[in-house]
Amino acid sequence: MYFGLKLVFGVLILACLHSFVSSNPQGDALIALKASLNDSGNQLSSWNKDMVDPCTWFKVTCDKNKNVISVSLSALGFSGFLSPEIGSLKTLQTLVLQRNAITGEIPEEFGNLTSLTMLDLDNNRLTGEIPPSLGNLPELRFLYLSQNNLTGTIPDSLSHIASLAEIQLDSNGLSGQIPGGLFKVAKYNFTGNHLNCGINVSQRCASDSVGSSNKSRIGTVLGIIVGIVCLLVFGGLLLLFWKGRHKGYRREVFVDVAGEVDRRIPFGQLKRFSWRELQLATDNFNEKNVLGQGGFGKVYKGVLSDNTKIAVKRLTDYESPGGDAAFQREVEMISVAVHRNLLRLIGFCTTPTERLLVYPFMQNLSVAYRLRGNRL
Repeated sequence: MYFGLKLVFGVLILACLHSFVSSNPQGDALIALKASLNDSGNQLSSWNKDMVDPCTWFKVTCDKNKNVISVSLSALGFSGFLSPEIGSLKTLQTLVLQRNAITGEIPEEFGNLTSLTMLDLDNNRLTGEIPPSLGNLPELRFLYLSQNNLTGTIPDSLSHIASLAEIQLDSNGLSGQIPGGLFKVAKYNFTGNHLNCGINVSQRCASDSVGSSNKSRIGTVLGIIVGIVCLLVFGGLLLLFWKGRHKGYRREVFVDVAGEVDRRIPFGQLKRFSWRELQLATDNFNEKNVLGQGGFGKVYKGVLSDNTKIAVKRLTDYESPGGDAAFQREVEMISVAVHRNLLRLIGFCTTPTERLLVYPFMQNLSVAYRLRGNRL
């Protein structure tokens, strides 16, 4: 009895080990393809023959039953040839190898890929003829063989593929007659060959849908360019309009703008006025309210909301070297100097763009005005 149990367990273990090491026909076919493509850049390092499940490999897609349905290897720098063993992938639906440097012929065995819906070998260096066996692909919808070095005639068998929706054979060395059935395909392109189509033949070398697609792309690009130009012109006009409206005025900073109060100037009991308050008091610094003008700027007559008349000294050179320091010195000196014959300072206003001093309004104007003998 004991010996019998050991034998059963031994058989089970061997069966499990065999399932791990037994080859997978799909994996073998892909390993053969990897070897033929000359993967010098080691792009397919995950394609390991010791890993019998190819569904985890780079650029390989499987269905829920672990059948390989897609292999997409675009622009990976392969310079080898196409292995005929790929024809054993009966469940393969998509094979894309475009934009490499693959040479040699298209294997006849590709005609065994009966589930194939797309074959894309564009932009390689394939030679030889298009194998007639491709006409045995009942599900094929998209056939792309453009920009290769294919020669010979187009197999008549391709025109028997009822599901074919697009065929691109342009930029090769094909010659002879084009099977009539291929002109009924929704999208076709035979340009850049030596085929019976074009100017001297009733059939065009490319379908209208191909041409309209190119025109559509050109129209889209032109539309984008025109839109950008219009946007730039409109933006420029708005900028000019804005500058025109603000010409002659400095940027205004209102009470609710961050930085309205410059805390670098903490002077005792002097009142700190807001910009908006002085703007309203002087009627937006109207030129009609100018009391005087000097190198420091202008003095404006103003009336506060409580009907107090004031004179607002608006400095214009505080941003010059030493200008801000001079403003602070003036505030410090006037605020500490108290004498009946000296004009006292009521307050000031500071913003990131303005420095203003507020004095009582003197009906008889300044001393300099009186010394010049002027009259009101």
